[in-house]
Amino acid sequence: MKAELRKQVLQEMKAISQEQKQFIDQTLIERLLHHPFYQEAKVIATYLSFPHEFQTQELIEQALKDGKKVLIPKTYPKGRMDFVVYDPQQLVKTSFGLLEPQGDLEVVDASQIDLIHVPGLAFTTKGYRIGYGGGYYDRYLEYFSGHTLSTVYRYQVQDFIPENHDIPVQEVLIDERNL
Repeated sequence: MKAELRKQVLQEMKAISQEQKQFIDQTLIERLLHHPFYQEAKVIATYLSFPHEFQTQELIEQALKDGKKVLIPKTYPKGRMDFVVYDPQQLVKTSFGLLEPQGDLEVVDASQIDLIHVPGLAFTTKGYRIGYGGGYYDRYLEYFSGHTLSTVYRYQVQDFIPENHDIPVQEVLIDERNL
């Protein structure tokens, strides 16, 4: 069922016009930047987005302007992930076509992170998510005590039954204009 849902939501995400997507992304970024989790955070972890996802570059740039420390994920075999300090000079394109940090990187302990902006494909209104299938975030969030939130398009909100190992995000910011 997860595979079917992933495929369906991914198709919908890729089908949206660039103009509509930019408008929705702008609405979501404004909500995120005004959210108390963001306002109070000094250290923020986010992701480097695929073209079909909520675009995180503006979030990264604004967080840096706001004097926040910005972290991005670095993945390893067997589902392990760390968050490292964002440095655009150390980004290399992976086999998935995604930029990922390379080289000598400053890993930041989870206890130092105030907010993680979590990616995903499908979400329930209670914050459970289906990602791309690697389990990186579920493993990481299992021991994370800070705030978590996601920014999603309305068609990413789906009904599904979470599995035992699924860790929900605390808040899901949904594009509500078209609900």
